[in-house]
Amino acid sequence: MTTNITLQIPDLIYQRLVNTAKATGRSLEEVMLHALKVGSPPDWDNIPDEFKADLAALDRLEDEALWKIATARKTPEAMTRHDELLEHNQNGNLTQSETLELMELRSQANRFMLRKAQAAALLHWRGHHVPNS
Repeated sequence: MTTNITLQIPDLIYQRLVNTAKATGRSLEEVMLHALKVGSPPDWDNIPDEFKADLAALDRLEDEALWKIATARKTPEAMTRHDELLEHNQNGNLTQSETLELMELRSQANRFMLRKAQAAALLHWRGHHVPNS
């Protein structure tokens, strides 16, 4: 037995459900029923504004692309340079140029980790088992 209802939902939620349906090849009805059963896809309300558009774009990605993001790793070179600058910063030995570089690397690291976490959360919401990494 099914019951038909009319429901008004905010455009943002509707668009996220439409994006998920397209990305997963499922019908909008199927995605909406899934959302009712398990809750809505993870949101980004508490994310700094500079990262919101980037995370919102993940909704449109197919699972394969999300897996690549969720399992991505930083290169050893990038991690080494970040660590060097952090050490210089602790010692108070950063030049102005290095301070700017550290700020940029910190922003990149934040973006990288937020994308990984959001991709993993979306995969989990879509029904995949996502191991902790």
